[in-house]
Amino acid sequence: MKIPGGKGGIMSSNPIEIDHSHLPAYCEGIRHLGEPWADFERYADHAIIQEGQSAIADPADPRAVYQTLLAADALRYVTLQVCGSKGSGHPGGFASSAEAHAALMMLGHTNIVTEVGHHAPGFYASMFLDGSLEAMGIRTLNDMMARFREKHGLLGHLSGAIPGLLAPAGPLGQGQHFAMAGALLHRDKLFPVTIGDGGMGEPYVLNAMMHFHTAYPEVTNFLPVLVWNGYSQEHHSMVSLLDNGAMTAYWEGHGFDEVVLVDAKDFDDSAQDGAFVDSSRFGHDARMAFAARVLAEMDRAAKSALGGKLTAFVLKQLKGTGVHAVGAKSHNLYPADTLDAAHIVDGLKRRALPAQAWHIVRENLGRAGGGPAAKTAVTETELALAPLPAFAMQDFAKGEKAVPSTAMGALVAQLGQADPRFVVTNADGNEASAMKNINDALKIRHPTQDPLYNQMPNGQVYEPLNEDACAGLAAGLALFGSRALWLSYESFAINGWPIVQTVTQAMAELRRKTPSIVTMFTAGALEQGRNGWTHQRPEIENYFAAMMRNGNVYPLFPCDANAIQAAYAYATDSCNKGMVIIASKSPLPVYLSLEEARTAVEEGAAVLYESAGGDKGTVVFAVTGDMVFLPVFEAKQALEAEGYRVRIVAVINPRRLYRPGDVAWDTVSQGDGRFMDDVRFDSLFDGDVLLAVSGGPSAPLEPVLLRTRAARRDTLCWKRGETTASPAEIMDFNGITASRMIERVRALS
Repeated sequence: MKIPGGKGGIMSSNPIEIDHSHLPAYCEGIRHLGEPWADFERYADHAIIQEGQSAIADPADPRAVYQTLLAADALRYVTLQVCGSKGSGHPGGFASSAEAHAALMMLGHTNIVTEVGHHAPGFYASMFLDGSLEAMGIRTLNDMMARFREKHGLLGHLSGAIPGLLAPAGPLGQGQHFAMAGALLHRDKLFPVTIGDGGMGEPYVLNAMMHFHTAYPEVTNFLPVLVWNGYSQEHHSMVSLLDNGAMTAYWEGHGFDEVVLVDAKDFDDSAQDGAFVDSSRFGHDARMAFAARVLAEMDRAAKSALGGKLTAFVLKQLKGTGVHAVGAKSHNLYPADTLDAAHIVDGLKRRALPAQAWHIVRENLGRAGGGPAAKTAVTETELALAPLPAFAMQDFAKGEKAVPSTAMGALVAQLGQADPRFVVTNADGNEASAMKNINDALKIRHPTQDPLYNQMPNGQVYEPLNEDACAGLAAGLALFGSRALWLSYESFAINGWPIVQTVTQAMAELRRKTPSIVTMFTAGALEQGRNGWTHQRPEIENYFAAMMRNGNVYPLFPCDANAIQAAYAYATDSCNKGMVIIASKSPLPVYLSLEEARTAVEEGAAVLYESAGGDKGTVVFAVTGDMVFLPVFEAKQALEAEGYRVRIVAVINPRRLYRPGDVAWDTVSQGDGRFMDDVRFDSLFDGDVLLAVSGGPSAPLEPVLLRTRAARRDTLCWKRGETTASPAEIMDFNGITASRMIERVRALS
C-alpha cells in the first residue's frame, strides 16, 4: 500500500507494506503491527463495552483493565504516527496522560476538556478512535495524517470546531473555565479537565477553581486531572521537586476535599532512576497493575466528584511515556522526526498493537459515553435557552442627562430575571460602575448572606477579584450555549481578554449556534483622572479594533444612555460573536431617541448634529465614545461662528463601516455580511475636513479613515494617562480639547 506524499501528505520516502486483511478499515495507513500481548485471547476476545452499553460495568474486571491499557497504547500509537507524518506536533505531554484519558473514556466520561493545547494530537487520536472524526471526512489513519496541521483539518492546537471536542485550548490556564461552565450547565455529567504540570505556574488555574467552589459549592462535577510528568515544554516543571505529600497538600490548600494520586513509581519493576518513571518500560504484569490502579482510582475520583466532593486526580509518570523520547525532549517533533527516523520507528514499534486489538479499541471507544463524542458531547447540540424578554427600555429625552451604564444595568436585570441560567461576572464591583441596579435585582453570589451588600448564596452575579476568572466563566458559559455577561473597567479588561479572544475564534468555527459572549467595559480613561494612569488604559480598544477584521467581533461605542440600551439588546440577540460595549458611568447628554439609537447600532453610525449652513466648507467629526462629545460640541459652536458647516457623527458600530472585503465575515459561523453602502457612508462622512476623534485610541475609527473622501483629515485621540482633577484636565493633557480641534480645522482648511 502506498502512503501518499507531497504537499499535505505524509513525510516518508519508504512506505510500509501492511496486510490489512485482518485490520478494521479505519486503520488504513498504519505503519506497524505488533504481536498479541500475554493472555490476549483470555482478556480481549471481545470488547468489554458491549453493544448498547456506554461504559465498563466493573473497573476491577481484569478484562476492563487489559482493554483500558490497549486503549492507552492505541492513543499513544496514533498520536506519535500522526505527528511523525508531518514531523510536527506535540506527542510527549499527552503520552504521559494516556492511561488517565483511556480510563475516563472507558468509564463513560467523554466530555473531556483540557488546559493544554499541546495535547491536541492525543485528543484528536481519541476522536479518531471513537469514530468522531468521520463527521469531517477523516475515516482512515491515512486521512488523519493527510489533514493533520493543515487548513480545514486538524489544527495544531485544539479547536472546538473538531467534532466531539468541547472547547479550544492553546493559551495555558484556560481549560478549567470550560470544565466549570460545563459542570454548572449539566449537573448530571462529569467534566474532566486535564492540566499539565508545566502550566502549574499559571496563577489562575487553582485560584479560579477555588473561587468557583466557594460561590457554587454544590457544583463539584468537574474533575481536574493533573498530568504530573516532571517537565514543561523545554525544561523541568516548576513542581517537579514536590513530593507526593506536598502535591496533595497543594490541592487541599485550594479547597479540594479529595485528592486522588496515582504514582507510576510504585509499580516500577525496571529500576528506573528518578521520581518520574516511564510505565511503558515496565513488565507486562506491572503495566497491568498500574493500569488497574489508574482505572480504579479514576472511577473513585469520578464518583467522588459526581457525589458532591471537590475532587482532583493526579497521575504521576514521566513525560513522553511510551513514545519516541522522554522528558522535555519528547515535547514536540521537528522536520527531521519523520516516520522513517529510527527513534520514531522504534517508538511506534514499541507501541504497535495486533490487528485484533484495533477492532477492540474501536468498539470500546465508539460505544463509550453512549457513542462517538461527535454525537454525544454536550456541545454537539444547541442548549435550549429561555426566551429573551421584551426589554422595557427607558426612552430618555434628547438633551437630558442620563448615566449610560445604569441604563444598561436595568436591561441586564431584566434578562437575569427572565433567564435563571444567566450569569453576570465582575471583578471590580457593579456599584463602582454605576450598575448597582444589577446587584439589586440579581444579587451577588456569596456564601455570606447580607442584604446590605446584596449578597445571597444563589445570586446570579459572580464576583471573583480576578479578571481571568470573570472572563473565563462568562466566555465558557457562552461557548457552551448559555447567556452570560462580563463587566469590567476598560483599564483592567486586558487581564481577562485572552480567553474571550480564544472563545470568539472558537465561535467563528462552530458548527452550531451559541449565544455571543457579551462584555461591557466602564470607567473609560476620561472618567478616571484622580485615579491616574493605573486606571487609564484604553489602549485595549485597539485590540478590539484589530479583531473586527476577524469577522465576528464587534466593539460598540454607544454615544448615550439610549444608544447603550440599543447596543445591549443588539448584542444579546446575536449568536457566535464577541460583543464589546464601551461606555461611561457619568451622567451625560442624550443625543439620540431610542428609535434613532436602534437604527444607528444596526447601521453603524448616526448624525448627532448638522449645521443649517456655512460658507467656509464642511467639517465632519467622526467620533467614538460618549464623554468625548462634550469638547466636540464645544468646538462646533466656535467653528459655526467662524462660518463652517459642522456635522457630528457618532460611530457606534464601526464593524458595519468597513467594506465587505476588509473583513473575514464570510469565513465564520453565523456570518454577518451587512456593511454600510457607499451612498449612505458618503452622506455621513463626506466633507472638506474630517476629524476622527476618540476618547480612547484611534484604531476603531480606521474604517472611516479608509473610506472617507474628505481630502484633508486628521485624528485626535488618547496618548497616555496622568493623574488629573477632572475629565476636562485629562482631555487637555491628551490634546482632546475644543481649542485643539478648532486649531486643526483651521490648519487643514
